[in-house]
Amino acid sequence: MTETLRAGPLLQIRDLCTVFESPDGLVRAADGVSFDVGESEIVALVGESGCGKSATALSILRLIDPPGRIASGSIRLRERELLTLTEREMRAVRGREIAMVFQEPTTALNPLMTVGRQVMEVFQVHQDLGRSAARRTTVEVFRMVGIPAPEQRVDQYPHQLSGGMRQRVMLAMALACRPALIVADEPTTALDVTIQAQILDLLDKLRRDLRVAILLITHDLAVVAETAQRIVVMYAGQVVETSPCGDLFREPLHPYTQGLLASLPRPGMRPDEPLHAIRGAVPDLRRLPAWCRFADRCPRVFDRCTEESVPLVERPSGRSVRCFLYAEGPR
Repeated sequence: MTETLRAGPLLQIRDLCTVFESPDGLVRAADGVSFDVGESEIVALVGESGCGKSATALSILRLIDPPGRIASGSIRLRERELLTLTEREMRAVRGREIAMVFQEPTTALNPLMTVGRQVMEVFQVHQDLGRSAARRTTVEVFRMVGIPAPEQRVDQYPHQLSGGMRQRVMLAMALACRPALIVADEPTTALDVTIQAQILDLLDKLRRDLRVAILLITHDLAVVAETAQRIVVMYAGQVVETSPCGDLFREPLHPYTQGLLASLPRPGMRPDEPLHAIRGAVPDLRRLPAWCRFADRCPRVFDRCTEESVPLVERPSGRSVRCFLYAEGPR
């Protein structure tokens, strides 16, 4: 496991509620989400598709478009409240202080422009560099993120690059202004296992070399096992567990986290051996219960779980869990 690193909080999210209007009711994509990202720390935000991970990420950059909105909460970057900034002030934060790497570089990159030109524009707009200086700097950043022959790659178009190279271009674009925080939304989903490992190794190297913090969003716990310092697990719009990475893999607390880990392939499994599956389905975010949102799927459910809302319980060693098993226990 990567070493546990807890620096002072760079990003503080408190009670974030992001909602979307729909004809069938209000969708609570992020419902009271709270967690921190420390300076030069990789934090993984993990959960099933539809649990609110991407909504949380887009909220950090205030990129939630109608019919969505940030209903309440606080997002502070180095003690500066982002939710009260004007749109003009927020545009200055995006790219310079917080950058985002989107899930699918094929759609994020302009197919009609060379990849070098797209990164050069970042330097020209945010750092007021001339064309030749922007090109030189782009070549340097391409080299930094492990793009081979960067002098030639800058003149290529996205379709001429592999998926892994396109993702490295997206990382180069994110690093252009040396932000304090990179939000990486499923950056390895469309890549094969070998390339996934290379991208994750690169993220960890950038963290160490550039002292950049990374919020890594993924549905796959296995992806972050060797990369993240801390893990935040989301379920149905809520944080259900936060933990240092090593502690979570040694002793997952929440029954949902236990189910996620149990569903991972194990060394020595037979080819015909079925994987464990969590029964049931995620609740409809438009019709959430007032009690534990995992109760219908939980193998350890008891009466209290379907009678009361569940608080996030603080545990020793920087851990927290949203489960009555760790509060006052069954009653």
